[in-house]
Amino acid sequence: MENSTIGFFNWEGKTILIGEDELVNFRLLEMILGKTKVKLLHGKTGLEVIELFKNNSDISLILMDIKMPDMDGMEATKIIRAFNTEIPILAQTAFAIEDERKKCLSSGFNGYITKPINRIELINLIDSYLVKK
Repeated sequence: MENSTIGFFNWEGKTILIGEDELVNFRLLEMILGKTKVKLLHGKTGLEVIELFKNNSDISLILMDIKMPDMDGMEATKIIRAFNTEIPILAQTAFAIEDERKKCLSSGFNGYITKPINRIELINLIDSYLVKK
C-alpha cells in the first residue's frame, strides 16, 4: 500500500536537488522519488549543492543532508539563503533531537525530516512545498 500511495503524486516538470554524500542514501531517495516523475539532481557536498543550485534555474526544492564533506548542509543553506530566500530547503538528518530541529529551522531550512527516512512522511513533506510553486 505504501508504494502505491507514492504513485499518486505526480511532480513531472519539477526538479529536486538532493544534497547527500552517501551514495546508498541518494539511491534510496532516487528510488522513492522516482515514482513521482520528478527530475533529480545530486550534489555530494555543500559546495556542489550551491554550484548546482546557481547553475540550474529550474530547481523547485532542495533536500539537504546536514553532514556532508567540505561544507555541511547548514553552512550551504546559509550561503544559499544569502542570495535566494524563496527556494524551499528541507533538512535530512540522522539527529532526531529537538535541539537539532530548532537549529536547522533557525539556519534557514523550511522543514526537517529524520533518517531513517519514512517514505510517506517524506513524500507528504515535499508535496506540501511543491504544490505552492
